[in-house]
Amino acid sequence: MPNPACDTRGVSEQPTEIADRPRHLALAILLIIGGALGLLASFSLTQDDFTLLAHPDAPLGCSISASIQCGQNILSWQGRVFGFPNPLLGLMTFPAPIIIGFALLGRVRFPNWFWLVFNLGHWFAIGFIAWLSTESIYNIRTLCPWCSLVYAVVIPMWLAVTLHNMAAGRYGKALVGFGTALVSWVPLLSLVLYVVIALEAQLRLDLISQLFG
Repeated sequence: MPNPACDTRGVSEQPTEIADRPRHLALAILLIIGGALGLLASFSLTQDDFTLLAHPDAPLGCSISASIQCGQNILSWQGRVFGFPNPLLGLMTFPAPIIIGFALLGRVRFPNWFWLVFNLGHWFAIGFIAWLSTESIYNIRTLCPWCSLVYAVVIPMWLAVTLHNMAAGRYGKALVGFGTALVSWVPLLSLVLYVVIALEAQLRLDLISQLFG
């Protein structure tokens, strides 16, 4: 007859699971909110794209000044890199983090390969917005408000998912400590990247004088 006092099945995993719950909860909320805001930005940009197709000179709600607007970004070749409007990518992909976030709230456990594929999508997203933000600021010479919202949600989601995978050992044992140490610093790391983009925009476009001048 098994001795309950000596039955250690699952005991070693239970403390880790309990300890990870706050981290999984924070990740789930971030994915849900980030995905929803990204979806909102993509939908708004798609609407503006349709408006410009019908009325090329129509004023857009996101147009604040010559350098703070969406119109030039939408009409540029950079806004249609794959032969269709970039916001369609957002409409197709931002539902994914929302669904995964709700699944995490329901304590669904995904296999390691799923997390790596999910993370791969975030690596593509961060690379794409890094290129788009550079093109927008230095070549198109505008800062698109709705595009900026996409930047603002992709950055923390990319950091959180990547560091979560590192802390879980999905990138190898050598990075577990690194991921564990930095995963709680996602808000600060995101803020640093926000400041970098804002400084680039200010130095190149002088946004403050346009907003408050």
